[in-house]
Amino acid sequence: MLSTMMKQIQKPTQLGSYPPEDVTFLLKDLSLFNLETGTEDKEEAIQNGRHYSEMLPIEYKPSKEYIQLFHIMLRDNARQVASAVATVAELIFREHGSKTVLASLARAGTPIGILIKRYLKMVHRVDLPHYSISIIRGKGIDENALIYMLKQHPEHEIQFVDGWTGKGAIRKVLIQSVVEFNQQYKTSLSHDLAVLADPGECVNTFGTRKDFVIPSACLNSTVSGLLSRTILRNDLIENHEFHGVKFYKDWGKEDLSQLFVETICAYFYSVTEESSRLAIGYLDRPDQRSDTWKGIKDIQTIQKEFNIRDINLIKPGVGETTRVLLRRVPWKIIVNDKENTDLKHITVLARERGVEIVVNSKLAYACCGIIKPLHV
Repeated sequence: MLSTMMKQIQKPTQLGSYPPEDVTFLLKDLSLFNLETGTEDKEEAIQNGRHYSEMLPIEYKPSKEYIQLFHIMLRDNARQVASAVATVAELIFREHGSKTVLASLARAGTPIGILIKRYLKMVHRVDLPHYSISIIRGKGIDENALIYMLKQHPEHEIQFVDGWTGKGAIRKVLIQSVVEFNQQYKTSLSHDLAVLADPGECVNTFGTRKDFVIPSACLNSTVSGLLSRTILRNDLIENHEFHGVKFYKDWGKEDLSQLFVETICAYFYSVTEESSRLAIGYLDRPDQRSDTWKGIKDIQTIQKEFNIRDINLIKPGVGETTRVLLRRVPWKIIVNDKENTDLKHITVLARERGVEIVVNSKLAYACCGIIKPLHV
């Protein structure tokens, strides 16, 4: 069945601002279409039932203060990010070897997949194929992308990659999608997801379970190869095509995608030894890698405290809170420590958007963003 469908699937085209040797995007270019919707209108549409993947937010242009803060966070956190990348890369390489395909979940996973690929090439002299593919909450993974990778690399295992976990919504979508794909196509894909930060304990392959700031979470397209979030609409995507994306070429002067990658890569050799030891420790003690999903208890408490009907309006973790402030209509931000230096950009964004910050020292995550409900 895979061979039959392969004839129909579109071939990948060059997209984004990354060098083609870093990543192949299995995405359809929708740059010619006007898909952006104002933040308030988009939020109302989503909460009234329209799927978020059918429209795009207007790209947020950061203030000079925020961009300066990004550079400071990148400088201060580069080694910590490099260490998490190295740990994840070592786990992947030691468990699966060189017959591995990296499949980054667009778009937050893309720079992380590039870093893992770069690390393994630098340290282990192994050049793994790396693709960026779409997965959408409520609609699933791009099956055409999976079929393409399986046909191109029949002897390889696919390792899914993302940036971080919040409450684990995408991991749940990945599990369901892979199980259904395996049943339909008689394959045996693993739904293991590798991330840098897993504060909610939703995955088994991670760099750390500390909720820390990953600078690539702090910007949108300008740190992700100038690509938008992925789009899936029946009037734009044919059955044989990949999920869609927009390429913001006009943002080239603001593009920090390569700067982010190169800054992290500069620390790889200095963290290899400690990350290798940490990875070996995880492999020797698999109980330390269990996915307990403990973060969901925090979310349920917040949901009850603030009387929020839709749990999807609660976005835990530094990465997800940043997204709320950049792309949604934020209502409140909860932090466990206002002095946490990882939250400087959260404070700046909250101030710029006039959002209240509430302190809850018992919060397992460093912070949590709450999207404004239509009826509070």
